[in-house]
Amino acid sequence: MKKQLISLSFAALASVTGTTQAQTVLTVSSWLPPTHTTSMAQKEWCDLLEANTKNRIKCNILPRGVTPAPGTYDAVKNGLADLSFTVHGYTPGRFITPQMAELPFLGNSSETISVAFSRISGKHPEFAAEHPGVKVLSLFTHGPGIVFNTKRAITKVDDLAGLKFRVGGGMVNDMSKALGMNVTLKPAPDSYELLSSGVMDGTLFPAESTESFKIDKIIRYATTFPGGLYNTSFVFMMNQAKYDKLSPEDKKAVDDISGETAARIFGRGWDKVDRRAFALMQANGVQVTKADAKFVADVKAKTAPLEQVWVKAAEGKGLKNPAKVLADFRAEIAKLEK
Repeated sequence: MKKQLISLSFAALASVTGTTQAQTVLTVSSWLPPTHTTSMAQKEWCDLLEANTKNRIKCNILPRGVTPAPGTYDAVKNGLADLSFTVHGYTPGRFITPQMAELPFLGNSSETISVAFSRISGKHPEFAAEHPGVKVLSLFTHGPGIVFNTKRAITKVDDLAGLKFRVGGGMVNDMSKALGMNVTLKPAPDSYELLSSGVMDGTLFPAESTESFKIDKIIRYATTFPGGLYNTSFVFMMNQAKYDKLSPEDKKAVDDISGETAARIFGRGWDKVDRRAFALMQANGVQVTKADAKFVADVKAKTAPLEQVWVKAAEGKGLKNPAKVLADFRAEIAKLEK
């Protein structure tokens, strides 16, 4: 009997030890505040993963990012964090295919663009191939890009000249230069200091960012565009080695909520705060101008060559028939926005 009890005790101990070993803890980093919609979406995804794996996978969300925004991709690649997101354009020239989602006038919501982006990129492995060392969980974008400034209403292309703008990099950098804008590449969290000090006169942002980066009482003018002047492309990613060590069951759990599911979580959250930001703009007396047909036509004329530049660059990355991929992307957005 005594031997039997000892045997059962060892069995129980082995069972507990096995359970402990089976749990995977993901170190999760965000360079944005915990209250930012993207940080909150990342947490929502983590909560879903924990629930779906019955806590076999847990997320340890760090109180602050392991690195400033531009270093995030390499931080995940090198294992400083297991899970995070970043803006492709914060490392200029590194990512080409995702710039497809940054072209002007693509769509009116982060959710529709992000879901379409995930669907189309998922059909073409060349997108993921540009992200060596990380497991791409999803690609997504923020909401439609807007021109904000502290100086004057902008109603035509010529009004953009003579002001200094912060931009986040990527396609928006090339687009703003095509429009004759004086731009400086700086991460979004720098915006308050740049605008409040007068170093910059304006910034290109989605509506949400006016509240997130506390510039809602600094900016005085906003110009919106049907379909957005631009979008910013993001990657949501996991360290590849961490993913590879997961059991087949847990890999499936990650995969099941990646792609379109993750894109929808990020996009839906962004659209919600975009709507709230417009209400705050109204409350703070920001003068909002909707670009008229002439303004839109002039922007399209000046930025149209960027599409062919992207097509050629994407071909150089091995993407077959990028023009058709872009057409499919636009068609998918249109279908989702019906």
